[in-house]
Amino acid sequence: MHPIPNSIAAMVPELAEWRQDLHKHPELGFKETRTAGIVADKLRAWGFDAVETGIATTGVVGVLHGRSGPGEAILLRADMDALPIVEETGAPHASVNAGTMHACGHDGHTTMLLGAAKHLAETRNFEGTVYFCFQPAEEGGAGAQIMLKEGMLDRYPARAVYGMHNWPGVPAGTFAVRPGPVMAASDEFLITIRGQGGHAAQPQTTSDPLIAGAHLVTALQTIVSRKVDPLKSAVVSVTEFHAGSACNIIADEARISGTTRSFEPEVQDIINTEMQRICENIAAGMGVEVSLSHESQPYPATINDAAEAEFAGLVLDVVVGPQNVDRDHPLTMGGEDFAFMSNARPGCFVFIGNGGSSDLHTATYDFNDEVAPYGVAYWTKLVEMALPAK
Repeated sequence: MHPIPNSIAAMVPELAEWRQDLHKHPELGFKETRTAGIVADKLRAWGFDAVETGIATTGVVGVLHGRSGPGEAILLRADMDALPIVEETGAPHASVNAGTMHACGHDGHTTMLLGAAKHLAETRNFEGTVYFCFQPAEEGGAGAQIMLKEGMLDRYPARAVYGMHNWPGVPAGTFAVRPGPVMAASDEFLITIRGQGGHAAQPQTTSDPLIAGAHLVTALQTIVSRKVDPLKSAVVSVTEFHAGSACNIIADEARISGTTRSFEPEVQDIINTEMQRICENIAAGMGVEVSLSHESQPYPATINDAAEAEFAGLVLDVVVGPQNVDRDHPLTMGGEDFAFMSNARPGCFVFIGNGGSSDLHTATYDFNDEVAPYGVAYWTKLVEMALPAK
């Protein structure tokens, strides 16, 4: 691994302690009261110039001025929420909150930004202002969008925004950055099929929603294969199908849900249009009622501003060396609500290697504590190069 500054290396035990405590006490979106309280208390203790809490229910923004006071500003963002997953890591710091765990590394993201906050509060080796944004509800709650709707960037007018996510399978001590699209737009859908139930021995008296649903699941698979340009990326995944309660009863209702992903708005429009067409035609053909709804706020694609991505790459070259910066990292169909922020301001979202950990959103995942000092070093150097001290 590339060496990091001694002042940051000295923080390693403290960073691990913070991270493992957060991991042990995970909180779901908009319920991150303990986490937000820890963040706010630390920022105040480190002499931040201002700390606002309660943004989008549990969000926190800390304001830190450089050596000469307020000036040009940038915003650094970390997410805080956990997932509704039963942890199976067996780690000493495993979750004590039943059915909830940090399966995506937001405990590590919060820790790395806290580490940078502490270090920069001590050194103030920059000019201008840094806004440290600790965001709730990234996992489907669109917490970033709500923070924006509540005027965060009006009160904290950053010229650019930056985010970071850990990535399993990428070696610890390395990063990935690229301009343009990096993560997909994501949407969740629910299809409800209502028919006429009855006795399974008399199917002729029923309008079977389960059979209609089976046709619908199959038909949905034709959207990507037959309606989307094969040179463009798209996903339509059906992930839930619920119908029936006994082997001799034809149900009245079936419910199907899933997710769609794409990088371009016009592709998402094709998907949505085709889904509606399929629902309407299967309803007519099968003699049932079919309704399609979208269950959460769709996330737009995360797209890095070309200039900000180039700048972030230069920062990473300094932090870990060019040989440890992947500028051709594959796109991912995963979604990320940092997209709302990077739609509002020029921005860049980078990936930090998490080594050989389990995959994200699995019960055996754990953030790699060896990674944290590299994240702190990146955040710190980014501030010092974006807002250089005179």
